Amino acid sequence: QVQLVESGGGLVQAGDSLRLSCAASGVTFTKYSLGWFRQAPGKEREFVVSIRWSDGSTVYADSMDGRVTISRDNAKNTVYLQMNSLKPEDTAVYYCAASTYSSPYVEKQYDYWGQGTQVTVSS
Repeated sequence: QVQLVESGGGLVQAGDSLRLSCAASGVTFTKYSLGWFRQAPGKEREFVVSIRWSDGSTVYADSMDGRVTISRDNAKNTVYLQMNSLKPEDTAVYYCAASTYSSPYVEKQYDYWGQGTQVTVSS
């Protein structure tokens, strides 16, 4: 059974940095890509970034303006999302998801989802 558990969200001020974690279990990691999405109040869920577990290849959404970095820790089966220079418009629930696609960047390519972690950025 695939489980994805996000953590690290919270309330921060504009300009701060935050690192989210996604602990994954129940998957053969080399066959999956893991991604991050976010959903702001009243908006659709949008893609942020993904990483292919086998070789670390990444896909970033243009909308993040280079302010995020995804990484993985093989020993801990964990994916991280480092977010810098946070803005109030980054306020959203951030979701981790797993996909069998090679470089997934749309929601329908993902099969498993975590419960999400709230990030709130105050001005």
